[in-house]
Amino acid sequence: MKEFLTLNPAHMTSAITLHARPSPTFAAKLLEAETVLAQSATQLAPLTQASSLGAEDVVITHLINRLGLYIPVFVLDTGMLHAETLALLAQTKAQSKVPVTVYEPVHTAVVEFVKREGNEPMYKSVELRKACCHIRKVLPLERALLGQRAWVTGLRREQSTARGEVPLVDTSEARAKVNPLANWTWGDVWHYIQLHQVPYNPLHDQFFPSIGCAPCTRAISLGEDFRSGRWWWESSDLKECGLHSTPHASDSSQVAASAQAHFAEGDVKGSPETVRN
Repeated sequence: MKEFLTLNPAHMTSAITLHARPSPTFAAKLLEAETVLAQSATQLAPLTQASSLGAEDVVITHLINRLGLYIPVFVLDTGMLHAETLALLAQTKAQSKVPVTVYEPVHTAVVEFVKREGNEPMYKSVELRKACCHIRKVLPLERALLGQRAWVTGLRREQSTARGEVPLVDTSEARAKVNPLANWTWGDVWHYIQLHQVPYNPLHDQFFPSIGCAPCTRAISLGEDFRSGRWWWESSDLKECGLHSTPHASDSSQVAASAQAHFAEGDVKGSPETVRN
């Protein structure tokens, strides 16, 4: 069993106080994100937002609801999420205007895997950790994306080296990936949360910038990068679970070409689509 960093609550301060520092171009980045989401809602439908309920994702869900866009949200409940994450999930479902759907792994597959590899296979090898991610996250993701032309994520270029070239709209795969916060800084994210009083995971107040499954997430120290708290016992800096590194099959081979046409030459025009009840 790996040890987790314990923090003294008396020394804690809110993530908003620590991080809410808008960049000089925040207003332009906000308009960019709003326009990309609006255009995606009208030109790439059906599409959905993948939310881990992290800081970036709660901002995007708030933007979707505030703009009145019909972009349903889904969350992957791996069966190993923190209690704080589950509480935020319940709050999000209760407050969101658009549907919030929860996808879980196939129970029998999890039971068989745990019976074969134990309760903490992720610490034994990278292969077993990825196998756990595959059962608990990647396979449920495939079900969540079935029939979707595009999906919206909270990827930002600042998050890690592996994400340094994240585009606003990625049409490199058959199913387009919309990353409205690609150009945002961590300070921009928290400025928006402060500005609109968006509910967020209290683990962020305990120095968890990236929050995944409980056994695979820890707080970070000053100077560490955003993803260092994920699978921290692994040496590679390419720390991904497969959600953003494995191509997912599309129901139509024309999706990529269609998405590319809509977003060619930086065209980000479009008006918000009203939420359908």
